[in-house]
Amino acid sequence: MMDSLPQVFTQDNLPTQVRVYEVSARDGLQAESITLPAKVRAQLISRLASTGLTSIEAGSFVSPKAVPQMADTRSVLDELDLGTGISYPVLTPNRRGLEDAMAAGAQDIAVFVSVTESFSRANLGDSLEVTTARNLDVAAAAAEAGMRVRGYLSMVFGDPWEGPVDPQRVVTASARLLDAGCSSISLGDTIGTATPGHVSAVLTALIAAGIPVETIALHTHNTYGQALANVFAALQLGVNEFDAAAGGVGGCPFAGSATGNLATEDLLWMLDGLGISTGVDIRAVAETSQWLGQQLGKPLASATSAAIVNQ
Repeated sequence: MMDSLPQVFTQDNLPTQVRVYEVSARDGLQAESITLPAKVRAQLISRLASTGLTSIEAGSFVSPKAVPQMADTRSVLDELDLGTGISYPVLTPNRRGLEDAMAAGAQDIAVFVSVTESFSRANLGDSLEVTTARNLDVAAAAAEAGMRVRGYLSMVFGDPWEGPVDPQRVVTASARLLDAGCSSISLGDTIGTATPGHVSAVLTALIAAGIPVETIALHTHNTYGQALANVFAALQLGVNEFDAAAGGVGGCPFAGSATGNLATEDLLWMLDGLGISTGVDIRAVAETSQWLGQQLGKPLASATSAAIVNQ
């Protein structure tokens, strides 16, 4: 019987180290029909922190009427040790959210900008111009206050209402987020339609426009089974930060065709096999995913998790 590690075959053209940005406790759980209590969400985050993950989304300061799954994020933060060197970012969609995050002791925030008009109105509730300006304002205020700021871009690789997205729109939005104080930009394949060639084309456009590759992260969904292939395409161009969710939990509640996030264990299995260092214990993540599935009352999507735990 194999142990829970793949054989290692390295490639010279890939990064030697990758940061895994864990999104299950926010982006993952907000798409689930069950709302887990704050203590359970904090327990999930603590379990993830024990695996070696160093960036773990903790929740969001949004109206509980809009996203009830993220209610009481302050109580989640109260349960965590914020002084351990682990980053616990929270999503802040407006100045009120930023103020609440700061009052709760958050040190890292994320802002969310759509690349398309339709998704801005469906998800963020206003025009692209208005929602972009609002989030750029939040980013600048947070950066000025000494907080670390991440920028999410949604619908980078296609929009269910508008269709194809011009990579130059992604370039413009990325540059504006960096100018506002974001230290990294997560490119969201929100509905999971990207392919490796498409990912390469967008990344090439960004790099050619002067967007530093070290500021770029990739957020993939596995709707068409392309998530890992898209990660590999990004690795080949030097990207070294990838979003993933334990067990593959989540989706996008505002885009019905989007299925789950890339599973953290699936990502780790590929990276471990390439000899790329993450500092994360894949078995511990798999065991946490199995536990999370129990809390949600259903098996989660990660094939790697089931394979490891059932060995």
